Amino acid sequence: VQLQASGGGLVQARESLRLSCVASGMIFSIDVMDWYHQAPGKQRESVARILSDGTTFYAGSVKGRFTISRDNAKNTMYLQMNSLKPDDTGVYYCNARNAARTKDYWGQGTLVTVSS
Repeated sequence: VQLQASGGGLVQARESLRLSCVASGMIFSIDVMDWYHQAPGKQRESVARILSDGTTFYAGSVKGRFTISRDNAKNTMYLQMNSLKPDDTGVYYCNARNAARTKDYWGQGTLVTVSS
């Protein structure tokens, strides 16, 4: 499975941005997908997750502001980010895992910079 993330950029606080992650290859094996955020100097952490049945989970820091979704027909996962804050600055990575959690795939990351 190959993942290609895009959509990052420079925005001002309170603005919105939508990230995309296109999957290719053995996509039928994907069970769960996440968006990870890596702030400068910090560890990468999951901020949003979507299961194959559409169930979603969010980190407390983004709940109510970010929405994760997937379009199976386009093999694409999205992260709609609203009311952005400077703390949301960092590189966003998409991640995919199979049902057995034995395969772990990463996209190349897309940089989001939020100015105050």
